[in-house]
Amino acid sequence: MSADELKHAGLNLQEADPLTHEKAGEAIFGFWVFLMSDAVVFALLFATYGVMLRGTAGGPVPHEVYEIKSAFIETLILLSSSFTFGLASLAMKYEHKRHQLELWLGVTLLLGFAFIGWEIHDFVSMAAKGEVPSRSGYLSGFYALVPMHMLHVTIGCVWGMVMLVQIRKFGLDPMVKINVMRLSLFWHFLDIIWIGIFSVVYLQGLA
Repeated sequence: MSADELKHAGLNLQEADPLTHEKAGEAIFGFWVFLMSDAVVFALLFATYGVMLRGTAGGPVPHEVYEIKSAFIETLILLSSSFTFGLASLAMKYEHKRHQLELWLGVTLLLGFAFIGWEIHDFVSMAAKGEVPSRSGYLSGFYALVPMHMLHVTIGCVWGMVMLVQIRKFGLDPMVKINVMRLSLFWHFLDIIWIGIFSVVYLQGLA
C-alpha cells in the first residue's frame, strides 16, 4: 500500500488519485465543523436543563420521573451500536468487504431503532402520569434535551438506511466511503452526548 493510500487517517481510498484524497480531507473537516455547531446546541440545552432543574413547581422531582434501569438499558444499547459501527468502519477501511459493512451497519441500525423504541415507551409512560413539558420548568428542560437527542438518533437511522441503499447501488466508491465516515462521526458524537445525558440527567437525578 502506497503513501497516498494512507493519506487520510480515517479512510482507505485504495487507488484514488491525490485530488480525491484532498477532497476527502475537506469533506470530513467540514463535517467536524457541523458537529461542533451541533455540540453548541446541546450545550445550550444542557445549560437550560441545569437552570430549570429546581423548577419543579410542586410537581415530580427527577428521581420520580424516570426509571434508572430503563435509562441504563438504553445506554447499553447505544454503546453496543457504537461498537458495531466501529466494526462496520473497520470492514470498510481495512478489509474492503461490502457485505461485512452492510451486515454491521444493519446491526447498528437495529440497535438504534431499539433505542428509539425504548425511549418512546419511556416518554409515553411519563405522559400517562401527567409528566408533560407544561407541568413544570424542570420537565420543560427535560423534554427539550432528551427528545432532541432521540431526534438526532432517528435522523442517524434514516441516514444509515440511505447509506445501505447507496452501498448496494454504488459499491465502496470514494464518495460512499466518505459518507459512511461522516455517519460514523455523527453516530459516535451522539453516543458521547448520551453519556452526558445519562450522567447529568439520570445519575445526578438520583442524588
